[in-house]
Amino acid sequence: MSIAHRVRVEDVTILSDDWYVLKKTTFSFQRADGNWQRQSRETYDRGNGATILLYDPKRRTVILTRQFRYPAFVNGHDDLLIEAPAGLLDNAEPEARIRAETEEETGFRVRDVRLAFDAFMSPGSVTERLHFFVGEYQPGDQASAGGGNEAEGEDIAVLEIGIDEALAMVGSGAIRDGKTIMLLQYAALNLFSNRTPIDVGAASFPETAAVTGRRGNL
Repeated sequence: MSIAHRVRVEDVTILSDDWYVLKKTTFSFQRADGNWQRQSRETYDRGNGATILLYDPKRRTVILTRQFRYPAFVNGHDDLLIEAPAGLLDNAEPEARIRAETEEETGFRVRDVRLAFDAFMSPGSVTERLHFFVGEYQPGDQASAGGGNEAEGEDIAVLEIGIDEALAMVGSGAIRDGKTIMLLQYAALNLFSNRTPIDVGAASFPETAAVTGRRGNL
């Protein structure tokens, strides 16, 4: 159901237009009781994006990446961040963009991909809508070392991890990236449904340093 009739935009001010666009918007919103309430919000527009979980159902493995993320570091994460490959759309179609981004980051040329779902990742302030894909891979699909775009400051390592270990790393805090956790949980429910259940509240889990990943061939 559309709610456009309940929103009256009154003023938009651009606060920053450097890396992405930060706006302050004043608007009136019609509440459930029919009264109009004036509000002000800041929105950060960085564009929409796509992410993917590559998985091998026979070997029960997934492909993830590891890289430095300053926002996570400055908020107390004193380690590299383990993530699923991802990137902004930059006006491309989601499937085309995630294919290109996956090869750039991991070296894998993705064959068949499937859109699992899409979601707003931080709707309180960020406009981004993220498209979540899954796709099967085999070790022979890795055509290059990957590593990301050095000109953009990327220095990405490629990790191949068992699905059960990856899920355990979510419970231990070794994997903290939201989009990656969502994809791993989706995989556990839909792609590896015959996995051995893990009690993430009681088990003892490995630290991030225990994961052996390297750039290049797996």
